[in-house]
Amino acid sequence: MAADESGADEGPQIHRGLNGVYFDRSAASFIDGREGILSYRGYSIHDLASQSTFEEVGYLLLHGELPNTAELAAFQAELGAARELPGGVLDVIRATAHAHPMDVLRTAVSASAAFDPDVEDNSPEATLRKGVRLTAAVPAMVAAHHRIRSGLEPIEADPSMGHAASFLYQLKGTTASADAVSLIDKDAILHAEHGSNASAFTARVVAGTDANLHAAVTSAVAALSGPAHGGAAENVMKMAQEIEEPERAADYVKALRKDRQPVMGFGHRVYRVEDPRARHMREGVQALSAEMGEPKWYQILEATVEAMSPYSRLGVAVNVDFYAGVVYYLLGVPEDLFVPIFAMGRVPGWAAQVLEQFEHNILIRPLTVYNGPDAREYVPLAARG
Repeated sequence: MAADESGADEGPQIHRGLNGVYFDRSAASFIDGREGILSYRGYSIHDLASQSTFEEVGYLLLHGELPNTAELAAFQAELGAARELPGGVLDVIRATAHAHPMDVLRTAVSASAAFDPDVEDNSPEATLRKGVRLTAAVPAMVAAHHRIRSGLEPIEADPSMGHAASFLYQLKGTTASADAVSLIDKDAILHAEHGSNASAFTARVVAGTDANLHAAVTSAVAALSGPAHGGAAENVMKMAQEIEEPERAADYVKALRKDRQPVMGFGHRVYRVEDPRARHMREGVQALSAEMGEPKWYQILEATVEAMSPYSRLGVAVNVDFYAGVVYYLLGVPEDLFVPIFAMGRVPGWAAQVLEQFEHNILIRPLTVYNGPDAREYVPLAARG
């Protein structure tokens, strides 16, 4: 007899969504959801977010150790040299300019494989080189698409700029303030790696077939495009705009909970307490909203947190995306670019996961329990009337 969906009969136990299932080992990041702990290769996210740069963190994830001065300079030079997109990739972006930025990004990452000299080489050395190139190229793809869809020409990259500064420059055509660069840099650090989330797992499944890094990252971008994974930041900003004023937050939350609707930016598949990344973006929203003369956005978010406090004791706590969307909004970033910015930071983490998968590669092939009809006799078409 086939087991039912819950696996309650004599059939095998089913873990829907693979919840609680360990499928491999990883040295890239450690998460303790009950204590609210996150570290990259042993380093606390709090130390990395407050003291490091995205380039240092990217190097850490890809190479396993923090760089020294010479290593960091060489890594920055590699990134700077890889920001210029091939003409063929720009042609693809132009041809799909009307589409959602995540669909364009997915297509551009896939197309870039045709122009990578190492595309067919899955050795650790070649995969690492491709990981660096994709880390540099993805922000350039996002910026180029936004320029093209706005009727403007893409801006040539400046190799001397840092990762965050280069993205803002290629996006807007002007040199961003130090504060804006710092916030985008911090955001990229916070999103760089997060265990076996949906997009990282998707990348490992694809890598498990011996497909190349570009195929794995293309699939990861596709997974991230789903609102259940990457859409929280965009939805939080929409929620804040609907609330309009801090005084309305409590009634807004009450109405959502009464209808059993989720409050955007709260709850996480892993964390049962506040997401440890959230505090760093909270500080950014507070400073930026005051600096720009729009303190109400920070006040709306904090009023919403207060209204949700009874639920935090039940494990529904604030996550990183609750604050990230308002940071992007205050920096003048269009809402449909919120998830692509998430992707920009995550590329080194995806590459690190693929490198681990390749190290002892195995086809990832879980099972499903059949719960369809019992065996039955085939009736020829003529007898079916």
